[in-house]
Amino acid sequence: MSSSQPPSSTSEGGDHLITSDDPHHPANHIPSLCAHFYTLGWVTGTGGGTSIRRDDKVYLAPTGVQKELIKPQDIFVLPADCIKYNLAKKDRISHHDMPYLRQPKALRASACTPLFLTSFRLRDAMCCIHTHSQWAVLATLIVDRDTPGKGFFEIERLEQIKGIPKGPKKPGNLGYLDRLKVPIIPNTPKEEDLTESLERAILEWPDTYAVLVERHGIYVWGDTVAQAKTICESLDYIFQLAVNMSTHRIPWILQSTNSG
Repeated sequence: MSSSQPPSSTSEGGDHLITSDDPHHPANHIPSLCAHFYTLGWVTGTGGGTSIRRDDKVYLAPTGVQKELIKPQDIFVLPADCIKYNLAKKDRISHHDMPYLRQPKALRASACTPLFLTSFRLRDAMCCIHTHSQWAVLATLIVDRDTPGKGFFEIERLEQIKGIPKGPKKPGNLGYLDRLKVPIIPNTPKEEDLTESLERAILEWPDTYAVLVERHGIYVWGDTVAQAKTICESLDYIFQLAVNMSTHRIPWILQSTNSG
C-alpha cells in the first residue's frame, strides 16, 4: 500500500471513545460548539463543521445533519496518525474510506475531513473550525469586486485585530497598528477538492490561522479549542465590520499606509 494513503476501515463500534462526563471531551465539546455556532449563523442548513485533535485521536462532526442537534454518539473518530498523510494529492484516499475507529451508522463522514487533517499536519493545530458565515462570504465578494485577483483580505486600525495571534511560534497577538491579512482561495464544487488550495495557502502564508474560501466560508484553526474559537469569533466580527465599512465607503486600509 502506498505510504501516501492510510488503510481504509468501516468500523461502526468504538462507543467507549465518545463516552465521557467531561464537558471538554471532544465528543461532548464538538456538539456544544456546533450548537453555539448555529446561534451565530455559522452552521445553518447542515453546513460547516468542527474537528478536535486530542491525544492520539481526531474527533469530527458528521455531515448532512442539523449541526445544532449533534450528540456525542454522532461523532466520528480517526487515529491521529492520519494527519501525517498528504491529502492534497489527487490520488488521496477518500474521506469515506479513512480508517475510522468509530463511524456512526446512518451518518456520513464530512467532506471537510481532509481539510481539517491538513491544518493539523501543517500547523500542528488541535482544533479546526469551518463556518459558512455570511460575513466571511461577503468579505470575499467585496475583495473580488474591488480588487479582482488580489487573493487576500486585509484591514487595519481595528481594536479586534488584537484577537489574532502574530503567527505560529511567535509570541503575542497582533496589535492595533498591525495589518491583518487573510488569504482567499477559490471555491470548488466538491469540498474535499479544496484541500490542495488550502495546503498551498497555509504554506504560502506561514503566519495565518485562517483561510477564506470565496463564496463559501472560512477555515480557522488554533493550538487549542479556545484559541480557534477566539480567532474565529474575532475574524467574524472583523468581517462584519468590514462589510459595513464598505457599505459606508469607509476604506479598510488608510490611504497614508496603502503602500505598507
